[in-house]
Amino acid sequence: MTPEPGNELEAEGVLNPGSGRGLDGELYLLPRMVEAGNVSRVGLARVVVEDGIPVSVERQGVVLAPERGWERGVGNAGVEDPRITWIEELGLHVMTYVAYGPLGPRSAIATSTDLREWTRLGPVLYAYDDDLDMDLNLFHNKDTVFFPEAVTGPDGVRSFAVLHRPMWDLDEVKPGQGVRVPAGVTDERQSIWISFVPVDDVTRDIRSLTFWRGHRFLAGPAFPFEEVKVGGGPAPLRVPEGWLLLHHGVTGVLARAFDQQQNVNYAAGGMILDAQEPWKVVARTEEPLLAAETDDEKSGIVPNVVFPTAIEKIGDAHFVFYGMADSKIGAARLESVS
Repeated sequence: MTPEPGNELEAEGVLNPGSGRGLDGELYLLPRMVEAGNVSRVGLARVVVEDGIPVSVERQGVVLAPERGWERGVGNAGVEDPRITWIEELGLHVMTYVAYGPLGPRSAIATSTDLREWTRLGPVLYAYDDDLDMDLNLFHNKDTVFFPEAVTGPDGVRSFAVLHRPMWDLDEVKPGQGVRVPAGVTDERQSIWISFVPVDDVTRDIRSLTFWRGHRFLAGPAFPFEEVKVGGGPAPLRVPEGWLLLHHGVTGVLARAFDQQQNVNYAAGGMILDAQEPWKVVARTEEPLLAAETDDEKSGIVPNVVFPTAIEKIGDAHFVFYGMADSKIGAARLESVS
């Protein structure tokens, strides 16, 4: 998927899509569409499949725009980088997205039964845990995504698990505060965390999906292609070995969090999380599974980026949809190797 000529809503790219199956059984992408001035919306596009391969899309409009006060600031606005998980137990598509509001990026949640009409549940709140000696609500947070099935949490409570990536640099919120990390965290680089929402709470009130608790570190940078930071990708995929989590690793030099990066390299890796205790990493790739090699991946708004955000099964094969240089959307077939 490439920006549509003459479409002002896509002037600065289409990228980082969520995905899902509609009520009609068709596969849809929900891309981030970026207007001039870095104002993002979430669109809807039907995936055109030929001979079992996704080859193009048919646009079907905008399904989420920065229309709420907390999604807009002075000189900035956006609903960005949707990750979408179909949770069968709820009968809902659950979208986590980044609301680019007055204080910067904040994770938020919306739900839908058909991918077309979305109900905002609001911004995410993090339950206080005194053992962490830190309030996670202080920090910006991105790359959030739910697991598709409930798990039994570390506290023995059946819960919906969710991944996220806190950003520890409080200078981005209030200059002079510096980098602050929770108790027990020895690596200040941005890493993947996991939290939980009790199923019973959600059954009583769907808005409970926005209140996360039981926060714990999951995985941080470990290999050269992850030297700067790591973050989650699509909703974890259940495989015989456990949960397959595709993630991104970053090298290079980061600019301020809200600036368009020009000196970084994003590559995609993978890890296997334990089937019963998904807060435990069983295995992970030492080298990227996908890296910026084509012209579309190496040249764009942010060069040298492959950023996986969705996995869907088409026929007997799984395909990963990913952002290319923050400008376009590509697809790659995900193959298992014994």
